Amino acid sequence: MDKCSGVGVIDKSVLVLDALAAGPHSLAELVESTGLPRPTAHRLATALEFHLLVGRDADGRFTLGPRILELAGTIREDRLLTAAGAILNALCEQTGESAQLYQRVGDQRVCVAASERSSGLRDTVPVGSLLSMHAGSAAQVLLAWEEPSALRNDLQDARFGAGALARVRRRGWAESVGERESGVASVSAPVLDANGQVVAAISVSGPIERLSRSPGQRHAQRVMAAAASLSDSLRNDQRTSH
Repeated sequence: MDKCSGVGVIDKSVLVLDALAAGPHSLAELVESTGLPRPTAHRLATALEFHLLVGRDADGRFTLGPRILELAGTIREDRLLTAAGAILNALCEQTGESAQLYQRVGDQRVCVAASERSSGLRDTVPVGSLLSMHAGSAAQVLLAWEEPSALRNDLQDARFGAGALARVRRRGWAESVGERESGVASVSAPVLDANGQVVAAISVSGPIERLSRSPGQRHAQRVMAAAASLSDSLRNDQRTSH
């Protein structure tokens, strides 16, 4: 152990959490990664599981728990929203369309920030709106990098399939035409945190008559640039916080 606080149980618990940050571990793998005795590793992992700091995946392996992710997400969300405002405003000005930022919440997605086109026909999505994960380019982006095993339920009622999500991963953006709402088209791209995980989808949306039936050709590059800028802001914030 490189660093010790002097409180043994805390130091050993941190060893367990550090190991799980690299991915799911069976008990044997946890013992190997931490160097802890098997009974100690099991006792600590199950105690952390009781407090939701550790969880289990579908195969019973230990993972980081929802409480850890919730605490991390609170910090990340503050940084995300702080940086998002100016980027969404710029994207709205560049494209002439409304711009939104979405995050997944369970089986829905929520609009956490938006910049609206000032006049004319537009697609208005108020901040706080809950939308389906079964339709729309932002839903495609938020699902495209999920583990395939986790997608089975998500795709059951979706208006897109695994093939569409594979295309989203290859090109780095998604488009939809009348998928979420008749007459509305959109383009979305993923926002990544410092670990390369998708934490949000940034989008532009508007009437099909302006965006056309191939909205990606018109706006994908601008949307991806905005997503990259927001991703860079998150990475830079994390560097300066350490």
